[in-house]
Amino acid sequence: MMRLAVGVTGASGAIYGYTLIKVLSNLGVEVHAIYTDMGRKVLEYECGLTMADISAHATVYENSDLFAALASGSFKTGGMVVVPCSMHTLGALATASGRDLLTRAADVTLKEGRRLVVVPRETPMTTIHLSNMLTLAQAGAVVMPAAPGFSHKPETVDELINCMVGKILDIFNLEHVLYTH
Repeated sequence: MMRLAVGVTGASGAIYGYTLIKVLSNLGVEVHAIYTDMGRKVLEYECGLTMADISAHATVYENSDLFAALASGSFKTGGMVVVPCSMHTLGALATASGRDLLTRAADVTLKEGRRLVVVPRETPMTTIHLSNMLTLAQAGAVVMPAAPGFSHKPETVDELINCMVGKILDIFNLEHVLYTH
């Protein structure tokens, strides 16, 4: 069974994180979720969901808990996704700050040679944002801005969300039927 970590920050687009967690759980993936304080607030504001909704699909950690299993490289995962990834968190990841569990877990993911996917959700971007993305890409992360495609001819917002979540699943070679070309 695969085990993945999912970090959710306070950037707009909380539905991406929730949908990914729910789909991973439904695929039988063991999900370990970390929400920043703002990530929790945005989840409630944008989606009307709480951490109880997330706990139905994942093991949830407090972002302040640096003693959590995800803070250690000996806790094996297939990788980590930060979705959505705020520019604040992106900067912390680019400097390997490890100041909280989410950034520490992402740093551990990279140092252990595991797949780290960051899904920034911001527009427009400054050269600082772009530089931080380049730094992460050079360190081995996959940078996948939340920019759903239209080649599958989506008719609903859910189909747009599923396109992005499906693209994330593709990176981990997880079979799905979230979108077709």
